[in-house]
Amino acid sequence: MSNWQRALAISGLLYSAILWGLFWYPFRLLDAMGVNGLAAICIAYTLPLLVVGWWYGKEVLLARRYWAWLLVLGLTSGWSNVGYVLGVLEGEVMRVLLLFYLSPLWTVLLARVLLGERLSLLGWLVVVLSLAGAMVMLWQPAIGLPWPANRAEWLGLSAGVTFSLSVVAGRHLGDTVSDGAKTVAVWFGVALLTAGGLLFYPQAAFQGYSASAVWLLLGLAVAIGTVTYAVQYGVARIPASQSSVIFLFELVVAAVAAYWLTHERMALQEWLGAGMILTASLFSGRMQAA
Repeated sequence: MSNWQRALAISGLLYSAILWGLFWYPFRLLDAMGVNGLAAICIAYTLPLLVVGWWYGKEVLLARRYWAWLLVLGLTSGWSNVGYVLGVLEGEVMRVLLLFYLSPLWTVLLARVLLGERLSLLGWLVVVLSLAGAMVMLWQPAIGLPWPANRAEWLGLSAGVTFSLSVVAGRHLGDTVSDGAKTVAVWFGVALLTAGGLLFYPQAAFQGYSASAVWLLLGLAVAIGTVTYAVQYGVARIPASQSSVIFLFELVVAAVAAYWLTHERMALQEWLGAGMILTASLFSGRMQAA
């Protein structure tokens, strides 16, 4: 892989982290407009599947021999998206984020077992620094240890675990399966899980949508479509342990966005944690053992 391809892959992961650091806001706006979270996720992922998915039809057919790993990728990505959004909408954001961002730990363990990726000493220090930064940013003494206490928190934890699995699955498929086929698998997985959930809550699907909600959903669908492709392009070319650290940059973006969009000021503790995450990201390219 050339240097420019590697740079493009890292840029794609950073782009994804930035947008995912902002996605919480439109989902909250939709929730305030009366759009059920499950329905919003279903629409935002089904639209790109229906509108753009056919474009990758040939690539999907060529990748059918890898259907098992594509299914793993689709279902794990699907649940990581569903669990993350529903958890943030339903529970305490701090707890859900804290549990979700334990994902680099799961990614390192899974990549070691399933992909044989080994970390250097610097790699382990990067993982520890990035996780410590997440803890510093999100830690609240009154909340206690990062252990699930309700359904929303279990959603956050399970979303982090399945996110790690999806990163490992995407890395395993690598260049043997096109980025387009993997993107369609992710869209399909989210659409399948949310459609199944809506069968049990049909009232959530059949509700009135204002014009503002429709436009917001369309914009969200476009953004999610580009982010999904960028993630699959990046994780196929960047070691799973490194990509999981880069994704932590989402925390920094979310904290800054909260300040500008909801006028929540970042405390010294949050700035310190953000600095630790950024420092870890700078050294993430040297994580792999020789």
